[in-house]
Amino acid sequence: MERSLRAARIATFGFFTLNGFVMGMWVVHIPTVEHRAGISHAVLGWLLLLLGGGAFAGMQLAGPLTDRLGARKVVPASAVLCSAALILPGLATEAWTLAVALLVFGFGNGCLDVSMNTHAVQVERGYRRPVMSAFHAFFSVGGVLAALVGARTLSWDWSAALTLTSVSVFGLAVTVLFTPALLRSAPAGAPEAATDEASAGRKPSPADQPAPRGKTPSRIWALAALAFMLMLCEGVANDWSVLGLREVLDAPAATAAFAYGAFSTAMTIGRLLTDRVSARFGPVAIVRYGTSLAALGLTAVALSPWIPLALVGWTVFGIGLSGSVPQLFSAAGHADEGSAGANVSRVAGLGYLGMLAGPAIIGPMTHFLPLNLTFFLPVAFCVIAACAARILRTGSVVAAVASAGPAHERAGNQPA
Repeated sequence: MERSLRAARIATFGFFTLNGFVMGMWVVHIPTVEHRAGISHAVLGWLLLLLGGGAFAGMQLAGPLTDRLGARKVVPASAVLCSAALILPGLATEAWTLAVALLVFGFGNGCLDVSMNTHAVQVERGYRRPVMSAFHAFFSVGGVLAALVGARTLSWDWSAALTLTSVSVFGLAVTVLFTPALLRSAPAGAPEAATDEASAGRKPSPADQPAPRGKTPSRIWALAALAFMLMLCEGVANDWSVLGLREVLDAPAATAAFAYGAFSTAMTIGRLLTDRVSARFGPVAIVRYGTSLAALGLTAVALSPWIPLALVGWTVFGIGLSGSVPQLFSAAGHADEGSAGANVSRVAGLGYLGMLAGPAIIGPMTHFLPLNLTFFLPVAFCVIAACAARILRTGSVVAAVASAGPAHERAGNQPA
């Protein structure tokens, strides 16, 4: 059992890395695809909304489907669809063909996102300790690999069609390699996601009870709202960090690029470290103090008159934000084992809409406020998340293990 669980964890790392790599390769080739399709920046902006819409639709379908069929079937099918669909943007020669390509690619990405996160919850349940954040870190690693590989193939003058087709074939090979290690069902003997409140030392509240089948609990929607706010914050960093340094502090282009680099590096390192911190202090502390730290970092960015302080602010913002969203995904997945996929799809879907909404909200705000002052909107969202962190007190893997009583003390032979 330990060997199969360890293999499943490695396979989950593989699928998260693949997802980040595939998405990163698309991002690297956006200018090339735009030129080949003969469209303007404005048209591309509208078409990217189809990518987001397709992803949202895929998330909502994949969640219940994963609950019904199991992640072992849905994850590889989604990975095949996402990898194969990557070819389509590279072949598009007109706006309408690119629109169809992005809709299909977004759909495949959404399916893979939710199904692999649901499997990650299943692996975490087997480990009986937090392991979710590290999976999200490897998604970021996949993006870094895509930047390196994409830069190399572009320097070789490879066409987008050739590169994306090669990546698609690679994705299919990775899927074949890792699929056999995926878990068939919830690990035997794993604690139930719903906590035994009596052993946890308090009476259960109505919000902690499983909702009737087909009805999403209010607690899941609360987690989804937090995901919307925090992923909006992440979207703001992705799209406005470099421009902020350029416009507000008049930084050179090369220096401004370090703003996003500092943020993304801090996010990756933070997620690699979060699981150990969460195991010791719990997910409430991760969200409460992490988002508080993020609020301080972004406040420093907004008010800083110096480029070095702004770069430090983006780094602190990334560290503080890094572990929070994985805690929300984990809590949603553990809230009800039988509806883990559907619950994760709600949180992931609304969170994804938040990431898309960030640039859309900040842009119009700049007509009335300087760009740096618009950053106080994500600061406010971080403060709200810090105040609402108590919602993670139940439904997490930490709470599930705590409610299992002395049995978890015998888990000294857990897989590493």
